[in-house]
Amino acid sequence: MSKKQLIVIGNGMVGHHFLEQLVATPAAEEFDITVFGEEKLLAYDRVHLSEYFSGSTHADLAMGTADWYNENHIELRLGEQVSGIDRDKKTITTPMGNYRYDELVLATGSYPFVPPIKGNEHPHCLVYRTLEDLDSIRDCAAGARTGVVVGGGLLGLEAANALKSLGLEAHVVEFAPRLMPVQLDSDGGALLKRKIEELGVQVHTEKATTGIVDGEDACLRMNFSDDTHLETDLIVFSAGIRPQDALARSSDLAMGERGGIVINDQCTTSDPHIHAIGECALWSEKIFGLVAPGYTMARTLAAVLNGDKEAAFTGADMSTKLKLLGVDVGSIGDAHAQTPGARNIRFNDEQAGHYRRMVISEDGKKLLGAILVGDNSHYDTLLQYALNGIELPEQPETLILPESQGGAPTLGPDALPETASICSCHNVSKGDICGAIDAGCGDLGSVKAETRASTGCGGCAPLLKNVVDSELEKRGVEVSKDICEHFPYSRQDLFNIVKVNGIRTFQTLIRDHGKGHGCDICKPAVASILATCWNEHILATDHVPLQDTNDTFMANMQRNGTYSIVPRVPGGEITPDKLIVLGEVAKEYNLYTKITGGQRVDLFGATLSQLPEIWEKLIAAGFETGHAYGKSLRTVKSCVGNTWCRYGVQDSVGMAIFLENRYKGLRSPHKIKMAVSGCTRECAEAQSKDIGVIATENGWNLYVCGNGGMRPRHADLFATDLNDEELIRTIDRVLMFYVRTADRLQRTSVWMENLEGGLEYLKEVVQEDSLGIGTELDQHMADLVDTYQCEWKTAVEDPQKRKRFREFVNAPEQSDPVQHWTTERGQRRPALVSESEAEPA
Repeated sequence: MSKKQLIVIGNGMVGHHFLEQLVATPAAEEFDITVFGEEKLLAYDRVHLSEYFSGSTHADLAMGTADWYNENHIELRLGEQVSGIDRDKKTITTPMGNYRYDELVLATGSYPFVPPIKGNEHPHCLVYRTLEDLDSIRDCAAGARTGVVVGGGLLGLEAANALKSLGLEAHVVEFAPRLMPVQLDSDGGALLKRKIEELGVQVHTEKATTGIVDGEDACLRMNFSDDTHLETDLIVFSAGIRPQDALARSSDLAMGERGGIVINDQCTTSDPHIHAIGECALWSEKIFGLVAPGYTMARTLAAVLNGDKEAAFTGADMSTKLKLLGVDVGSIGDAHAQTPGARNIRFNDEQAGHYRRMVISEDGKKLLGAILVGDNSHYDTLLQYALNGIELPEQPETLILPESQGGAPTLGPDALPETASICSCHNVSKGDICGAIDAGCGDLGSVKAETRASTGCGGCAPLLKNVVDSELEKRGVEVSKDICEHFPYSRQDLFNIVKVNGIRTFQTLIRDHGKGHGCDICKPAVASILATCWNEHILATDHVPLQDTNDTFMANMQRNGTYSIVPRVPGGEITPDKLIVLGEVAKEYNLYTKITGGQRVDLFGATLSQLPEIWEKLIAAGFETGHAYGKSLRTVKSCVGNTWCRYGVQDSVGMAIFLENRYKGLRSPHKIKMAVSGCTRECAEAQSKDIGVIATENGWNLYVCGNGGMRPRHADLFATDLNDEELIRTIDRVLMFYVRTADRLQRTSVWMENLEGGLEYLKEVVQEDSLGIGTELDQHMADLVDTYQCEWKTAVEDPQKRKRFREFVNAPEQSDPVQHWTTERGQRRPALVSESEAEPA
């Protein structure tokens, strides 16, 4: 009986480990195994790559020998790159021909990310990934005096050590405010920077390279966005990695939106006969950039091929223990205290150069994470506490501190007292919610039904969900991340499914990826996703059944059943003629009129049947819908800027108008507000907005992810002194990344707080294009801008759409249900039940 053909593409550390595991099982006898490696060298240890400059050879770093492959009857084809996979014929193609397989394993690893900086193609711009790369660095370093590493992460500091070992004056340039931003906090990063500089490596943080040109005193000159520069003889890019997934992508295997080959728990791709392991594989939306998780995948796949039905990859611990340039660095678990209710205990001995931080659960019983710099002697003990859930001692600080010095807890559900108000509309406290759960409410829907929380204005929905999830988890209930019972996916998952598969209707989505008929949770969420992806009219036939009341009638329903009219006034700038039209319309229909905090005019009290004719008059005067009814951009507030103000340094009104016209109609997980101030006096209050722009003498400072409301949040400074083009591109990417990845009804502030890595991660994605999706985000926004339509203009010009605004099917357009009104301060407003003077309309 002939053996099955097993082909492994990739001969790196993970690919080799897979072979070691497989040959130790009976399954090895069932296969003829062939391995293809792009490099001409046998698999070697990349973790200790820098030792190559200290005299180690390939043989010292090699994972195995040619004899080992021969002894285990594995055909090794090095230097033979696979160019294609024919899944139908089950063959792969190389320059040497075609090879048939029964099972195929992709262990193609990753490749180094080179930021798109003008001049990065210079021969003295190199990467740090393979032994061949190191040979190039060594050759380039001959006769050089200075070397720069772009990237202050793990690999970047290893590369800096390599340059130093070659006798160069070494520099590290990091875009983030600190070294190792993923693993360390600001205090830990500051100490590491100090220690590394004491060892003779100069560190430059918060540096964005804008271009690489010929130098005056050295081979190259790096120009930075803050108008400084640095001259060097060679540059090594070590700014992160990307999954090596081009082969899988060309074979139409399922891919992650940001790259990576999608695998299940058995490390199998969307093709049951093709598997993926290591840095090329995407499991549960995660790429694991460390060797240990890759090894776990390798062991899992070997067991699967050996017939183990229970074998499954369930994730991996990303804790790290390193010695970088002789400095101890450790990072464990939730090192940045992302867990709700997490608390910190910090010890910072600047004299000794030791920094330790413990992140513990709110009850002080569990270790969630830790950061260590300068001394890793506590690492192993802390790791065991974290991995095994061992209960901490009564005084947990004794594990790291000579004396107690605590840090503030992260604001989250567990930090709220029982008396905290969750829903002000219905006066529901956290204690009420806990009582409902104890009485048997086992999910968010039943808690809402029992307490009525979040059934009023809905503003408390995110906080309510956090509290319910936290309390359920405390009681041992597994909390589902599914958007609702009809879809086993999060909002982000649904967005990806819709975008990748080109789905344009709810019916198609629920038929292929859900069950049942949908509900009030998933329908509006899907409607928003469809609008963001395809920009079709909100009243398109397939979309109407998905909308809530406000979106259905493109107006906000008020307490007495009437509706509001909110035209867009970009930047708050309005001509006298348009003001007159608003006054005339308000007077004709007896509408209550109010100037809003967002610098526009609201008209209240219109009946359903009046909406089209009112909008017809407004559109004729040049107005557009203000989208006050939708989860989209509301307003861009502005001051008068340098046109009028003696302190203004930029045209804030012009920029606000441009931004509002660019992003109007953008559907998003929650409403978005912006502001532009013409100087640092901040009259437009930009730092309390989702997107805030403040003028400087040199351009614009950008603030992101602030908001007012029940939980006000100050926006974070994202970038400084941007020109107009840079500002627009940056905002485009922030907004599109938010729209793609945020949860349903999640404000930008909560979204960013929940991102792993927070603000720094967002900067990497947007400014460094760390995920390689920048161009895609740019194009998506351009498509939305190009296909914008005023929803009310389309509606009033379509007789079929106008029919939706009749009070009753057989009623004339002028029908008007009886409303009760009263007069106050010269304007008509709804009468309260207690007001006996109420008169019918």
